[in-house]
Amino acid sequence: MATAFSFAQAALFSKTPLYLRTNALRTLTFCLPFSSSSAALASDKPRSKKWRHPVTSAALELGGVKIARDDVLRDDPTNNVPDTIFAKLGMQLHRRDQHPLGILKNAIYEYFDTNYSNTFDKFDDLCPLVSVKENFDDVLVPADHVSRSYNDTYYVDSQTVLRCHTSAHQAELLRKGHTHFLVTGDVYRRDSIDSTHYPVFHQMEGVRVFSPEDWAASGTDATSYVAEDLKKCLEGLARHLFGAVEMRWVDTYFPFTNPSFELEIFFQEKWLEVLGCGVTEQEILKRSGKTDNVAWAFGLGLERLAMVLFDIPDIRLFWSTDERFTSQFLKGQLGVKFKPYSKYPPCYKDVSFWISESFTENNLCEVVREVAGDLAEEVQLIDNFTNKKGMTSHCYRIAYRSMERSLTDEEVNKLQGTVRELVESKLKVILR
Repeated sequence: MATAFSFAQAALFSKTPLYLRTNALRTLTFCLPFSSSSAALASDKPRSKKWRHPVTSAALELGGVKIARDDVLRDDPTNNVPDTIFAKLGMQLHRRDQHPLGILKNAIYEYFDTNYSNTFDKFDDLCPLVSVKENFDDVLVPADHVSRSYNDTYYVDSQTVLRCHTSAHQAELLRKGHTHFLVTGDVYRRDSIDSTHYPVFHQMEGVRVFSPEDWAASGTDATSYVAEDLKKCLEGLARHLFGAVEMRWVDTYFPFTNPSFELEIFFQEKWLEVLGCGVTEQEILKRSGKTDNVAWAFGLGLERLAMVLFDIPDIRLFWSTDERFTSQFLKGQLGVKFKPYSKYPPCYKDVSFWISESFTENNLCEVVREVAGDLAEEVQLIDNFTNKKGMTSHCYRIAYRSMERSLTDEEVNKLQGTVRELVESKLKVILR
C-alpha cells in the first residue's frame, strides 16, 4: 500500500528522509537504466507498453511464478536491471529462520498472533516482479512523481518493475477480501553506497480494515477510533521488540494517509524512528470496493530495526555467507548481539570528472556496484566546483573493503580502472 510504501522508506534508516514526503524528496532513491541500452539512460520516462506476466520457463520460482534470467534481464530499451540485482532474486533472507531478518520477522508475527488471535494473514513469498499499475497507480503515486523515473526504479520493461515496496500487493489483497494482513518481502531501489544503504532490502507492512460496527459504540468518529487503535497496536509492538522504552508520536505527512504519524522510541540514549503509519486515505479503499470501511496501515524496514537490535554495523553483512556471521544467530533469539570477527582495512580511490546534464549519483553508484559488488563500502562526494565555462566537476571517493579478507592493491587498482572506464562510457562524463 502507498502508505506503507512511504512508511517503510521512512523507517529504513534515520538519515533517509521520507520516500514520498513532498518537502523532503531524496535524489538518491531507486535505479538507473543499466542493462544493454544507453537510450534508457537518456530518458526518465518509460515508454507505454502492455504489461505481461513473466514467461513461465525458469529455474527460479517466486510466489508461484517461474522466472528465467531472460525474463528479468531483457533485451529491451527500457530495461535497467543489472546482473548484480538479478542475482539477489530468490534469496529471500526474510524467510530464513536463523537469519537476523527472519528472526525479526517471526518476532513481529509472534506479537500479532498473540494479541490478535491469529487474525492477520501473512504473506512473505509474493513475486517481486509487478506491473507499473500495481507498483504506482494502485497506490495513488502521481504520474509525474520522481519515484517512477529510471533513476529511481528498476524497470524490466516499460510496464513491469521490480517492486519498490511491499505495498505493490495491497490492492490485490484487498480486492481478494483480506482485511487483516502482513506483507513481508525483498524490495528494490537504487540508492547511495554506504553502511546503511543497499539496492535490495526488506520491508514489512501491516493493514487492518474496520467496519462501521467496529466503531459504532465507541462514541468517537471512525478516523479517531482507527487512529487510536493503530497507536495502541504499534506501541505494543515496540515494547515487544525493544522492551519497556519511552515512546513518542510525531505528526507527519504521507500522501496516502490522513492523519499520519511516526513512532519514535528512546533507545540506547537516543531517539530512534521505528516506523511510519496512518489512517488510510479513503480513495484506496474505494478502489478496492470497500466504500464503507476505514483502515490503518504501518510500514517498517527490517534492516533498520535488525541493525539496532543485533548491533550489526554494516548492511552488507546481512548478505554474508561467512560462517563467522551466520553461526552467531539462532531461531527465536531476538537481539543477540553481533560479535565482529575482523575489521579489514579499507582502500580509498578517487575519481574526478566533468559531469553531464543527465548525470546522477545513483547512476554512478550503479556503475560501482556493477564492478565491485559488495566490495564497495562507500561512495562519497568530496569535492565539486563549476568553472568559468559553466562546466561542473565532481570528485568522488570510493572506499573498497571486504568483510572477509584483505584486498590487494592489484585487485583494487583493477576494480578502479574498470570503474573509470564504465563511468566514462556509460555516464557520458569527461574524466579529469
